[in-house]
Amino acid sequence: MAKLHSQDTINGKEGKAYAKINGNNEELFFAKTIEATIEKSKSEIKSIGKRMTGHKTTGISGTGSMTIYYMTPLFRSLLKEYKDNGRDVYFNMMVENEDPASAAGKQVVNLFGVNLDSTILTKLDGDSDDPLDEEADFTFEDFDIATPFNKI
Repeated sequence: MAKLHSQDTINGKEGKAYAKINGNNEELFFAKTIEATIEKSKSEIKSIGKRMTGHKTTGISGTGSMTIYYMTPLFRSLLKEYKDNGRDVYFNMMVENEDPASAAGKQVVNLFGVNLDSTILTKLDGDSDDPLDEEADFTFEDFDIATPFNKI
């Protein structure tokens, strides 16, 4: 019988993320959180003599978000490039989870065709003693699990 060992859960601080933008590898050291989600698109399937509606998967869509410290011009510069030149920038992202205390090992997920939905242009907050941060939402066109966690 399988059993969960506490030490095998993944510490969210143990990992790295990189973005490959215009041929340059940028370590996303200023990120607090990164999350990417796949959502299925489904069609309803109804038939005579059946009261329950069925569902058929017809595709998938990738979306994500990052919370980053408000200290880098990286994403604002991409949106400025689009404003100034009409050239929208798509880039790739690699996210590694690697908690050395976990028997789950390392997971590496690559996101391809990442495109920003929004980012904060400017921000002040005189009511907070915390460092400024911002949300950057994005979509992506494809993904690969280059290295999966170990099966425990």
